[in-house]
Amino acid sequence: MRVSLPAKTATKPKAIIGVSLKMYFGYQRSVDYCRDVAGIAFAHPAIQSGDIELFVLPTLPVLPEAARILGTAGAAAGAQDIFWEDEGSFTGEVGGKTVAELGGRYAEVGHAERRRIFGEDDTVIGLKTAAAYRNGLTPVLCVGELHAGSPEEAVAQCTAEIDAALNRAQSLGPAGRTIVAYEPQWAIGAPAPATPEYISAVITGLDAHLRTLPGQADSRVIYGGSAGPGLITRLDSAVAGLFLGRFAHDPKALKTILDETTAWLAAAEATV
Repeated sequence: MRVSLPAKTATKPKAIIGVSLKMYFGYQRSVDYCRDVAGIAFAHPAIQSGDIELFVLPTLPVLPEAARILGTAGAAAGAQDIFWEDEGSFTGEVGGKTVAELGGRYAEVGHAERRRIFGEDDTVIGLKTAAAYRNGLTPVLCVGELHAGSPEEAVAQCTAEIDAALNRAQSLGPAGRTIVAYEPQWAIGAPAPATPEYISAVITGLDAHLRTLPGQADSRVIYGGSAGPGLITRLDSAVAGLFLGRFAHDPKALKTILDETTAWLAAAEATV
């Protein structure tokens, strides 16, 4: 049975904050986390107004309950991975059709760990992106360079990854809104993120490129890779938000980031 969720706000979000729980939490801890986040979201003006789009990607068995809990508070849930087919003899896989039926609104594709551990290449990532589109899910498309270099080198590699995924996906059907998560692989799991100057320079380039692509007018680029409290206020306005991991596993830290994002948006509007 499809999980019933409230209608999305008509307000276009000004910032996006996503959280992946990876496989750190078990079932009950994941549910408790979502309840804590829902309490924060319900009381947060920027979430309730639609200025901040908030989503959580829990471990898959938690998705129906996470979607129900978060949906009542103006946030949403999604899956950390989907298969490229919707159904069939694919033992152990879960298709986008099922994710949508469980109440998911997002599907993460192309994370560095999937690329490294499971050997997912551009073809697979493009197929999974297409599966997200056709099932009404917003793909969270992860891109990022393996080694630290110049912002120009990072932009070149990441735009190639974006083009490979989206070109493949669009060859199979209509595209939709995409959230590109820029996660330099050398920063994932590191003590600190990339520098604000580096992040802003790369995402400015990725955002400009994304806006030239057909069907991507509403798509945005967010930053992940050891992101946490204190980062968002140091980033350029081309950065649409953050994709958070372990530094947001404490709900109090997530609330701090939401508050910082609200202040960051207000400061940006004041300079216009």
